[in-house]
Amino acid sequence: MIFQLDNTHYDFPDPSYAEEDGLLAVGGDLCTERLLKAYSLGIFPWYNADSPILWYAPLDRFVLRPEGVKVSKTMQKLLAKNTFDITFNQSFDAVIKNCSNITRKDQDGTWIVDDMQEAYGRLHREGYAHSIEVWQAGALVGGLYGVLFGEVFCGESMFAKVSNASKAALIYLCQNFNIKLIDCQVYTDHLASMGAVEIEAASFRSYLNNQTFTKNGLQKLFRYS
Repeated sequence: MIFQLDNTHYDFPDPSYAEEDGLLAVGGDLCTERLLKAYSLGIFPWYNADSPILWYAPLDRFVLRPEGVKVSKTMQKLLAKNTFDITFNQSFDAVIKNCSNITRKDQDGTWIVDDMQEAYGRLHREGYAHSIEVWQAGALVGGLYGVLFGEVFCGESMFAKVSNASKAALIYLCQNFNIKLIDCQVYTDHLASMGAVEIEAASFRSYLNNQTFTKNGLQKLFRYS
């Protein structure tokens, strides 16, 4: 059953009611309160410019445990050469814009529509959404962004303009912050090759228990601050 949301309250139906494809609800808005409520329940928006806001809670969740990230010998050598300069929370708007513009295999258009960029930009300014930036010769060549819920990083999207830049961003996130779990949402070959695995939604939601939103939380989890 697909539930209809409105703008008068921020409650969501139980995620276990999601359809087989993960679709749970439609409608509502992308205000901060609703987005934070959604992520606390393992729900996220995913839609395109031609549809209303769609909310998903996949029955199987694709996740990466930071300690289990796979770093190939090629990547180890590349990172050892300091080919990239990597920062966080320095160019959030540029990262999400690049994620929306990057061409992806078997994808027509983008789901990171203008309203999504505005909403997550607001989340970033309020201290809840974060970015990792990868630079080469002073140019932004890769990165990722997502929402931090306690020690769970809910990844939204990543991009690369040069080979291995998005991998470098993900490895940096795994190795430099005290994060318990990275939510990759749905399966991709790219993330599977880096160690992400599918778990049942109930197991994923157990990771969300006892987590709380903290403003500027990624800075607080940085191991070298």
